[in-house]
Amino acid sequence: MTEPALNAIALYAAFNTFILIWLAVNVMKRRGAGKVSVGDGGYAPLIRAIRGQANFVEYVPMALIMLMIMALQGAPAMAIHIAGIVLTIGRLLHAMHFIAEDAPGWQRMVGTLATLIVLVFTAIGLIGHALF
Repeated sequence: MTEPALNAIALYAAFNTFILIWLAVNVMKRRGAGKVSVGDGGYAPLIRAIRGQANFVEYVPMALIMLMIMALQGAPAMAIHIAGIVLTIGRLLHAMHFIAEDAPGWQRMVGTLATLIVLVFTAIGLIGHALF
């Protein structure tokens, strides 16, 4: 693994941590507004906030793990940067959709697509590296 590749992963892990914190704060605000301490209380804005945060937690760890394995296998730092940028912009757009009550649907769609592209790109790269 090269130091630039490791630094690239650190950068995108940090950026995505701030997105996660933003989503968590949004859940806390919605809990306060709906006076719900546990669960979702059937409060629609809280349900939306929880799903936005949960979706992030469902996808981002695997993407970062895949990027780390790529770096361990010697992938160039530029490949990590490209995937990291796409992932981070995608997750930012996706988060914006769940934080704004009247967000346009394209943010969620583009954010999801960007995340899936990164997962596919990294999976194909890792399979290719493992087999060849």
